[in-house]
Amino acid sequence: MSGSTETSANLLNAGGPFESVLPGFAPRQEQLQLAEAIEKTITTGGTLVAEAGTGIGKTLSYLVPVLKGSERTIISTGTKTLQDQLYFRDLPMVKKALGSTLKTSLLKGRANYLCLYRMEQARKDGRLPSRESISELEAIRQWAPTSEDGDLSISSVIAEDSELWPMVTSTTENCLGSDCPDFDACFVARARREAQEADVVVVNHHLLFADMAIKHGGFGEVLPGASVFIVDEAHQAPETASQFFSSSLSTRQISDLCRDLLAEAAETSGGMAVVRDEVAHCRQVIKEFQLACHDNLEDRGTWDEMLNRSEVRDALQSLDTAVSGLKPVAEPLNGASRGMDACLQRLAEIHAHFDHLDKPVPETEVRWFERRGKGVSIHTTPLDISNLFSGFCEQLDAAWVFTSATLSVNGGFDHFIRQLGLQDADTLNLDSPFDYENHALMWLPADLPEPREASFVQELLEQVRTVLKSSRGRAFMLFTSHRALRQAAELLAGTIDHPLFVQGEMPRSMLLESFRESGDGILLGSASFWGGVDVMGEALSLVIIDKLPFAPPNDPVMVARSNQLRQHGGNPFMELFLPQAVIALKQGAGRLIRDVNDRGVLVICDRRLISKGYGSVFLESLPPMRQTPDRKQVVEFFENESTGH
Repeated sequence: MSGSTETSANLLNAGGPFESVLPGFAPRQEQLQLAEAIEKTITTGGTLVAEAGTGIGKTLSYLVPVLKGSERTIISTGTKTLQDQLYFRDLPMVKKALGSTLKTSLLKGRANYLCLYRMEQARKDGRLPSRESISELEAIRQWAPTSEDGDLSISSVIAEDSELWPMVTSTTENCLGSDCPDFDACFVARARREAQEADVVVVNHHLLFADMAIKHGGFGEVLPGASVFIVDEAHQAPETASQFFSSSLSTRQISDLCRDLLAEAAETSGGMAVVRDEVAHCRQVIKEFQLACHDNLEDRGTWDEMLNRSEVRDALQSLDTAVSGLKPVAEPLNGASRGMDACLQRLAEIHAHFDHLDKPVPETEVRWFERRGKGVSIHTTPLDISNLFSGFCEQLDAAWVFTSATLSVNGGFDHFIRQLGLQDADTLNLDSPFDYENHALMWLPADLPEPREASFVQELLEQVRTVLKSSRGRAFMLFTSHRALRQAAELLAGTIDHPLFVQGEMPRSMLLESFRESGDGILLGSASFWGGVDVMGEALSLVIIDKLPFAPPNDPVMVARSNQLRQHGGNPFMELFLPQAVIALKQGAGRLIRDVNDRGVLVICDRRLISKGYGSVFLESLPPMRQTPDRKQVVEFFENESTGH
């Protein structure tokens, strides 16, 4: 039925093909409206920004117009998990229903695919980070010939946080491209060829925006040219785009270059003797720079804060000098191997980045640093990506659909549209069809201290213990900081009759699966659990949010954007901090009701919802639940649930 003249709304209506392939399928008015709007956007080549509340079924609303048509389409979603779900579950089902013959492909960033060349280099080098890495490398070598796509991210042969990961995958910096001796068998090259030949390509936002940033004028290299772009989970798009229009210099990049220089020099007669001393010196200076940052800096901060500490400034200068010292010893090996030539190219790019950091900071960008573990990164981020992004959209001359359950603030799309420069977009706001009025209750505890007070987490837990007992566990507790999460975990441990699942104790997917299987668990999570997590049914009936998710006031990018807004007569709180916090809160609250029969209680423990004028913006942006300041009503809600009332 590809190229069918029947409308998408008809196909999704009663008597359509989905009744036979999707158990329990029933037409939804909001789904039909969204499908009609998307079909119109594809036909006219326009831009649509659409909020589709939980339960509308937005995936079908865009897959049907895409698969019944014939336009080449790229569908981008927020995470690799959602990407796999879309490609392996949703797409085949819709193709079957429509009898579509369109060719589809799945494309991820190169860091997900095994690099055969680097796997062999790691084996030859023999210097692996741990004992676990030895057995993992052997498991990967045995798995490689059996894998069709080389996608390590959906295999079980390597842990998500394994130190071996960067040693068996490639980056844009260290990939040898068509010069690689294993190019004919390359998994990345194969995935890209399949994407070039496909009618519908499923990607994630990281890949979409990374490619945008690289190409500056098209998608010819990684993503095939397309006339339709569907951006699902679009609330994540501005932040992801901002990351990829940024540039970064990290100690990890320099360390990897040192390692690869040695590996390539070892393959060249006399090469090791030429580079060994300078590489060893550079590695030592990296350690000294990391130590200076660890001793003198917070986890993240501004460029000025970095330069104001003489120990850090001097160590950074020494690192710049050490990197420069690699050039005269490595350049004579130019042409010795394809890998060595690639190392020299990477060295030139790192050197150019240091040169950029020596120049004054232009008004259009902000520089900032970040520490993770021992690693240190220095980022250069544009203050405003709207012109960059809208410029790409105009160049591509394609239809764009941005959709998510959380794009609007108090019913309006101004914030999202302004971030991406989508002033000419059509907008559509469709509320969830779920019966929040009767199935959900929002408790706003009235007598908690301000969130910034030291006793806040302890008193929050005292307030909610009774409710956790009434709900028989089955709860998410969502925190805005890791510190609060850890404090709550310590205070709850051993004092509550339900299993505790704490973020960080096991990989995210395993944590969720264990929580679902427990039936009465309490899961404590921070940022990554506020969105993109589905727990339907009785396993989750209580969502507790500690406080309003405002960005930290000292976030270097937010501070710079605030200053710029203020200089142009804007109001940073109302135009930047508040809209972002509203959308994040909507994401967290959206974990509660995921299906038509779900019931539950949302608890927001931040008194500012009631005491501050801006609290009404949050409340009016949330689904229409009954509100109560009375804990007894919450206990009664769960008692009625257990008695069937």
